[in-house]
Amino acid sequence: MKTDSIFYRLFQEFPNVFFELIGNEPKTAEVYNFSSVEVKQTAFRIDGVFLPKQNLQNPIYFVAVQFQGDTKIYYRLFSEVFLYLRQYQPQNPWQASSIPVAV
Repeated sequence: MKTDSIFYRLFQEFPNVFFELIGNEPKTAEVYNFSSVEVKQTAFRIDGVFLPKQNLQNPIYFVAVQFQGDTKIYYRLFSEVFLYLRQYQPQNPWQASSIPVAV
């Protein structure tokens, strides 16, 4: 929250305000610590992306193919998809699929 220092300080000093804003009980803040967290970006390569040739109404399909068990497949897949969406900001709807392949 480097650029939003006012909100950082507000939430740091009065965390109950956030929970009130989202419709929760203010005392919910008692079980949370608030901080600004830096997320390091690693390189991601999406297994496959089906991009529509012309129509913005057709969805983009993201595909992850699994040849071996991966308990963290959805963490990886959604990280890749959301990074793609952030960088390219497509107007199309989208879907993501994970396809397990038994070997």
